[in-house]
Amino acid sequence: MSDTLVAVASDHAGFALKRLLCAELEVLGYRVLDLGTDSEDSVDYPDFGMALGEAIAGGRASRGVVVCGTGIGISIAANRNPAVRAALCHDTTSARLCREHNDANVLALGARLVGEEVARDCLRVFLSTAFAGGRHQRRVDKLTPGA
Repeated sequence: MSDTLVAVASDHAGFALKRLLCAELEVLGYRVLDLGTDSEDSVDYPDFGMALGEAIAGGRASRGVVVCGTGIGISIAANRNPAVRAALCHDTTSARLCREHNDANVLALGARLVGEEVARDCLRVFLSTAFAGGRHQRRVDKLTPGA
C-alpha cells in the first residue's frame, strides 16, 4: 500500500465531481485507484461505497474519497466496513477537523451540495492535515474494532 494512492468511488450523481477530484489528485502528485462508476448512468451508491471500503480494508489504499448526490448514502455504505472512518464534509473546517480529531481516512462529499472549488479545497485540506492524536486517540480507539 502506498500513501500516494488514493481510492475514489462515486455513484452517477457524483460522477462529474469524482472525475474533477481524480484530476486534482493527479495534479497534487497522488496516484488514483478509480473504483467507478464510469458514467452518469444510474447505479446504486452502496455498491461503490462498499467497494471503496474493501479497498481500504484490503490495504489497496490508505485514504479514499467517495461522492454521491448528498454524500450521505455513500458515506454510510463506506462506513459499513470497520476499517473505514468516512467523514461527510461541506467545508474546509470539517475536512480539517475530521482528520485532526477523528483520523478520518475517507472524505465524503455531496456533489449536489458543494461546488467544485469547495470540493477541491476540502480534498487538499483532508490530504494535508495530520491526525492530532493525544486526547483524540482514545476516542478513535473506541471506533476501532478490537481496540
